[in-house]
Amino acid sequence: MTRSAIRAWYLVHKWTSLVCTAFLLMLCVTGLPLIFHAEIDALTETTPALAKGAVASSKGGLPLDTMLAKALAARPGEVPLFMAFDNDRSLMTITTGARPDVAGSGMTIQLLDRATGASVGQENEDGVMHFLLTLHTDMFLGLPGMLFLGAMGVLFVAALVSGTVLYAPFMRKLDFGTLRTSRSKRIKWLDYHNLLGIVALAWMLVVGVTGVINALATPITKLWQMNELAEMTRAYAGREALPPSRYGSLDKAMAEARKALPGNNPQFIAFPGGAFSSKHHYAVFFQGGTPLTERLLTPALIDAETGALTDVRPMPWYNQALSLSRPLHFGDYGGPILKILWAVLDLFTIVVLGSGLYLWLGKRRAPLDQRVREVESGGRMAPVAAE
Repeated sequence: MTRSAIRAWYLVHKWTSLVCTAFLLMLCVTGLPLIFHAEIDALTETTPALAKGAVASSKGGLPLDTMLAKALAARPGEVPLFMAFDNDRSLMTITTGARPDVAGSGMTIQLLDRATGASVGQENEDGVMHFLLTLHTDMFLGLPGMLFLGAMGVLFVAALVSGTVLYAPFMRKLDFGTLRTSRSKRIKWLDYHNLLGIVALAWMLVVGVTGVINALATPITKLWQMNELAEMTRAYAGREALPPSRYGSLDKAMAEARKALPGNNPQFIAFPGGAFSSKHHYAVFFQGGTPLTERLLTPALIDAETGALTDVRPMPWYNQALSLSRPLHFGDYGGPILKILWAVLDLFTIVVLGSGLYLWLGKRRAPLDQRVREVESGGRMAPVAAE
């Protein structure tokens, strides 16, 4: 690699790293407990008392119309927004709000036992885990915060790529994994920075890219609305929004949706007027029936007034990428072993980010040309005089 190319890649690595490091450290620190969110929730929250021997809420229980009526009776004056199911327990959730397009802060999520119809409480959004998730997702800034953190993710990926490009010539005359602990403190931390960075490189790229995709969740949903959803509901274009008083039977809608997608499990129903449906339809989202397809969703649109099937088609590739990236980002695919691996690699990343910041703070005395010669020499030239 030529000296000018090394200089260019060095500047890319330096500035992309510096701009995103503080935010990446925050994401790594908040992301560590979020990897174990299910286990922490199980320890810190009261488990709902459900009927023994009841089937999963996605497979049976009291009629959906009955469950909806119970939820609306508990929140008079509100309209239904979502109904979600559990494939393992009889627990289900029903989300209501003052109007169909209410913001997330105005939603109420009720927990119900479909086996008995009993309410088992409301979802807690005031705990520590919810605080950490919101900080990790958008820093309490909503969509602007999500997009900003997505931009930091792009810079992080650029820093990883540029660091990898520089790693090859830098280690040309050193054995892989060399730790020059007998040299200065700065050289020792440079070696730790390089070694941990290259060991965790694949994981950091996966988490960085999936983080960027997750940050684009709102634009991706809007793109689906403008394209696929608009195409699926073209016959309803120009009609007035269907008022909740004219909503038809949920059980009839579910029966029609199951006919269109046999062998799949319903994950949730989006009611008319929200981001995941049209102004006239129940959107019943099904997940695949196998471990490989359970993360991929397919919506069946049912006319909310008549109960007739309007259309059913898989989500486009960008929605599928979003669905797959969410669990991969937090290591939710392979049980506790994968989560532990995710946590270890998260700690590695914290050390990489912290050591990179330490190296920058201490090397401001060294000119850029000396940094370039250090890489060009294959790690033979000492970066800074011994401390």
